[in-house]
Amino acid sequence: MANSSSSSSSSISISNIQLQNITHITDYISNIQTHLNPLDQHSYFRTLNGFYLTQTDIILRNNVLDLSGTFTSSTPPLAYIRAGPRNKIFFNPSDVKAAIVTCGGLCPGMNTVIGELVVGLWELYGVREIFGIKAGFRGFYAYDPVKLNPKMVDDWHKRGGTVLETSRGGFDLNKIVNAIQDHGFNHLYIIGGDGSMRGAVKIFEELKQRKLYISMAGIPKTVDNDVGIIDRSFGFQTAVEMAQQAINAAHVEAVSAVNGIGLVKLMGRSTGHIALHATLSSRDVDCCLIPEIDFYLEGKGGLFEFLEDRLKKRGHAVLVVAEGAGQDMIPRTESQKTEKDESGNPVFLDVGGWLKSELKNWWNRDHPNELFTIKYIDPTYMIRAVPANATDNAYCTLLAHSAIHGVMAGYTGFVCGPVSGNYAYIPVDEIAQAKNKVDTRDHKWSWVRSVSNQPDFIKS
Repeated sequence: MANSSSSSSSSISISNIQLQNITHITDYISNIQTHLNPLDQHSYFRTLNGFYLTQTDIILRNNVLDLSGTFTSSTPPLAYIRAGPRNKIFFNPSDVKAAIVTCGGLCPGMNTVIGELVVGLWELYGVREIFGIKAGFRGFYAYDPVKLNPKMVDDWHKRGGTVLETSRGGFDLNKIVNAIQDHGFNHLYIIGGDGSMRGAVKIFEELKQRKLYISMAGIPKTVDNDVGIIDRSFGFQTAVEMAQQAINAAHVEAVSAVNGIGLVKLMGRSTGHIALHATLSSRDVDCCLIPEIDFYLEGKGGLFEFLEDRLKKRGHAVLVVAEGAGQDMIPRTESQKTEKDESGNPVFLDVGGWLKSELKNWWNRDHPNELFTIKYIDPTYMIRAVPANATDNAYCTLLAHSAIHGVMAGYTGFVCGPVSGNYAYIPVDEIAQAKNKVDTRDHKWSWVRSVSNQPDFIKS
């Protein structure tokens, strides 16, 4: 707990801050020799007062405060340790053997993170033993590590996907940790989504249980921005930018037809952030359907009634639907109800194809012999397979360097990411459980409805 006091009645006082501490390798291994940070001798850095961070540098999880006293909370504000370089490091760079692995689905920026980890370790700290793990978690025990250097990764940020290759599943804890020991890795950098972070929690706990001199950092990756606590995931802004192309194409198709509807399905299994931000950015979308709202088709206030009115007034409409929306409305066989993918997630049916069929049936039923066109566009793999844009590339660099600084400082079992605009170290188990849902009660969703004039889909 940390305390602050006010010197005058006009000052803001925040008391009982709850600092979410992360594990340090000295918590379970003693007599570790420390070293001065080599950045002291680096020609590109000026390590003046304030350059190195300490345990007292923290970041509030929520930097918006209510001073009215109307909405009081019994729990103290949460805070995290600020990410960045420390003046002492707990690994001799000449003894470091780092492993980098990418897990789960593709996301813009994966290659940038890998490249920046390699360059950061090499150029900032003088590490020369850096290896890539192929094909996700199973690569630790199923494939030989690939040695990496700055020259090899020089243009990786210009490529989509992951040069290291990725996969789902293959998580065998004992095989993975045994392989880590056998290879002599003492730095682990795990790039993945919430499922991969849950795997990272188990690896971290096993490393700690065995009292191994190994530090592990997670770098959260999810194109649909569903990882909680952090401000956003890398690749998300690129995905929103790419989604515009699909929406623009759907709009052209819709306005070029009599009673034309353009239907676009965007990524978003459990959250609708891509659909929401793409709708706000486009201004051509008439209705945005996301997993956080229970939309319905028939009756007053339903989708069909809304589209009927929109087609009468404008002659066309554009719909954007997140892949996880409406899944409980789509008919399933008994086997489909229990089907899981390699990561253990429920297999979703194609909401876009189902919605296209339902829209056709509705029009044929209520408007026989009238012209109607619906064009369905699914840009999923186009969006996630592209290289990161400039904003995400810069973001990936900061994530990679923050992870390196934390691991070199001896922290372990953490994830780095921006919290309220500043980079923090967050316990990996918190990230693995936290979800970033769209809050349909906040201003952002209200903006979506004000742009599209769509119904709220709340039945009276």
